[in-house]
Amino acid sequence: MKINSFLIDEEASMREAMEQLDRVSKKVLFVTRNDKFIAAISNGDIRRWILKKGNIDALVKDIANYNPKYLMESEKSNANEYMKENFIEGLPVLDSNMDIVSVVLWNEEEFGVEKNLEVPVVVMAGGLGTRLYPYTKILPKPLIPIGEIPIVEHIINRFHKLGAKEFHLIVNHKKNMIKAYFNEIDKEYSINYADEEEPLGTGGGLSLLKGKINSTFILSNCDILIEEDYEKIYKFHIENKNLITMVCSLKNIRIPYGVIEIGENGEIESMKEKPEFSFLTNTGMYIVEPKIIQDLEENKKVGFPDIIEKYKAEGERIGVFPIGENSWLDMGQLDEMEEMRRRLEHDE
Repeated sequence: MKINSFLIDEEASMREAMEQLDRVSKKVLFVTRNDKFIAAISNGDIRRWILKKGNIDALVKDIANYNPKYLMESEKSNANEYMKENFIEGLPVLDSNMDIVSVVLWNEEEFGVEKNLEVPVVVMAGGLGTRLYPYTKILPKPLIPIGEIPIVEHIINRFHKLGAKEFHLIVNHKKNMIKAYFNEIDKEYSINYADEEEPLGTGGGLSLLKGKINSTFILSNCDILIEEDYEKIYKFHIENKNLITMVCSLKNIRIPYGVIEIGENGEIESMKEKPEFSFLTNTGMYIVEPKIIQDLEENKKVGFPDIIEKYKAEGERIGVFPIGENSWLDMGQLDEMEEMRRRLEHDE
């Protein structure tokens, strides 16, 4: 990967920085002014900015760290130890003119970083998947293959890789097929099933887990993949003492038309040619406290967003963990499912 891939001008927008971070997939960029290195900007810097300011129209210069860490060429041999000690995602190496000559990146395998995310994971796997017809006429949505394995196994494998061993699947539609599949494969984790007799929505099915989960847990839809540091999301939730933390993705939409705003007198007030809008959207992954399960009425249909609204109105802490647009893979519709397949095949 070329050094230019990591460079971004301080006058660029936060949106451009997030898109570039997604492309390089290394969590840090180095900021320039007149082609000279002056600062650094990371996923964490952007996330803290959004959470503190709520402004997604900011520029890189509003967010960047202007006291960045770096090493000179003569110190490059110390880069790994320096990054480990300072918890740095990536480090520029400079020559005597203070120009970047190379980039050293955090390598988890090299540092032997162990992940230990031993928390229960609940997957909502009971929906009909009507948007994915005709696939779901034959298979339940969780068993639709993405590559060589079903989407739900992709989800489970990601959590298991980080230490999760206890999984709960809330099932309904074609549930026996889901159970049969997992009974046939070799696995180093346990799967417990909560059977819905009637559809209970994205939140109501959690009432079936009363007495089974008594600690902080992760809740995920069965048609999404989040490519982010799950352990970091979990720690964020705990440190902020949230009742629920919603993982949200930045979404950019460009309107393919000129947009006209009209004043009270019927005259054109402004014109915007193909404007672009940015906003945060719910991905369908949450970190949740067990109180949610304990408070639910049994066998009452309710959506999880409705549960969030209820506790928000009661003054409970409901947090947001922002991620980049390309960190969220969603197969809720046919075109999105094909994009997920393409992305996973490319990554492999």
